Amino acid sequence: MTHVSKPYEFRKRALNLLYESILLHEDQIKEALLKDLNKSSGEAYLTEIGVTLKEIKYLLKNLKKFMKTKSRKTEITNFPAKSFISPHPYGVTLIMSPWNYPIYLSLAPLAGAIAAGNTVVLKPSNYSSNTADVIEKLILAVFNESYIAVVKGGREENQDLLNQKFDYIFFTGSTNVGKIVMEKAAKNLTPVSLELGGKSPTIVTKEAKLELAAKRIIFGKLINVGQTCVAPDYVIIDQDIKTEFIGYLKKYIKEFYGDNPLENENLGKIINQKHFLRLKNLMTDMTIAHGGQSQEETLKIAPTILDEVSWNDPVMQEEIFGPILPIITYKSLDDAIQLIQSKPHPLALYLFTQSKTEIKKVLNEVQFGGGCINDTIMQVASDYLPFGGVGDSGMGSYHGKASFDTFTHYRSVIKKSNLIDIPLRYFPISKAKEKIVKKVLK
Repeated sequence: MTHVSKPYEFRKRALNLLYESILLHEDQIKEALLKDLNKSSGEAYLTEIGVTLKEIKYLLKNLKKFMKTKSRKTEITNFPAKSFISPHPYGVTLIMSPWNYPIYLSLAPLAGAIAAGNTVVLKPSNYSSNTADVIEKLILAVFNESYIAVVKGGREENQDLLNQKFDYIFFTGSTNVGKIVMEKAAKNLTPVSLELGGKSPTIVTKEAKLELAAKRIIFGKLINVGQTCVAPDYVIIDQDIKTEFIGYLKKYIKEFYGDNPLENENLGKIINQKHFLRLKNLMTDMTIAHGGQSQEETLKIAPTILDEVSWNDPVMQEEIFGPILPIITYKSLDDAIQLIQSKPHPLALYLFTQSKTEIKKVLNEVQFGGGCINDTIMQVASDYLPFGGVGDSGMGSYHGKASFDTFTHYRSVIKKSNLIDIPLRYFPISKAKEKIVKKVLK
C-alpha cells in the first residue's frame, strides 16, 4: 500500500469526483437501468442515483470527524500513559455487487471504502451488463485504475478475483454465493461483509391499520418488481382479517399499476429468462387471488397475490425475489413468532400493529437484521441506521457512519510515559506484590 489514499484531502477529493461523475453520467445510468431492469426514470433516481448521492454527501459532511483519533480512558495499571483509538484503512478491498440495484449496491459501498482510505477493485454483476458498462465508464472518467479498478465479467472473473488475496471483501448477493465467498476468504483469513437476503416476513395483526398496512406493503413489495433483498417476502396475518386485507391489496395494486399492469411502463421487468421461469414455476398449482399474468417476451410478471399458502409450498422454500406475495394465516401471534423463528434469520422483518405489547413481544422474541414497524423498506433509506443481516442473512453492516466503520480497522494504542516505571508488574512477583495486584485489579 502506497498510503496515497490515506490523507483527508485525497479522500474528500475522491468522494467529490465520484459524486460529480454520477451527475455527469446520470442520463446514461437511467438508460442502462431501463435496458437492464425496465426501471423508469423516477424509480431509477429514487432507488439508485438519489440514495447514492445522499450517501456520498453524508460521508463528505462527516469525514473529518470520522477520521479523528479518539482518546480513551487509561486504567491505573497503565499509569502514566495515554490511550487512543485511530482509524486506518484495511488496504486493498474487493467489492462484489449484485444486479438488482446495480448502481446503489456498487457505488454506496465504494463511497464507504473511499472514505475509509482504501483502494478498491469493484466487480459489478454481469446480469446487469448495460449498467456495468456505465459504472466502468464513470469510474474511468475520474479515477486511475491503480486506485479504483472495475472488473467486468461473469463467474470465471468472480472465481479469479476470489482466488486473489485482498485485505477486505464486501459482497452483496445470495446466501449460497455468500457461502462460497466466505470459504474463499477463509483461506487467506480475509475479513468479509456479507449482505445477503432471505425470506423477510411481514406480520399483520388485528391491531393494525389494515388499509394503510396494505398500501405500504404493496409499495415495499413492488419496488423493482420485488427484486429487492429487503422486500416483504410473504405476509403472515391473523386469519380473521385476511379477506379484508386482500381486498385492500388488490385496491392498491390497481391504484399503482392500473387494470393492466403488464402494459404499465412503470412496471419493471425480471432480470432474465431464467429468473422469469423460476417465478412462473412458483405460481404453478397455487391459489391466485389476484394477478398471475405474465409476458415472456417482455419478462414482465403482473403483481400477484397467492392465497391459501402453506409453509410446505415451493414458494415458501426460497426467497421469491419477484412480484409475488404469498399470504399465510395464523391463529395466535405466538404461533406466528414460533414459525418465523424456526426459519433462517431474515434480513428484514415488518410488523403492522398499534399494540405496544405486540411490538415489544415481536422485537424481543424474533431475530432479524433490521426492519420497520408500520412500514416497509424505509429502514434502508436512513444514513443514521446501519444496514445488515444476521445469521443466514449476512454479517457486517454499512450505510452512513457504518460504511466508514466497515472498511476501517480501529487501531488501539497506549502511549506510555518514560518518566516513571512502576516495578510492580515485573518478575519475580512476590507475595507482597500479589497482594497489591489483587487490590488494584479488584
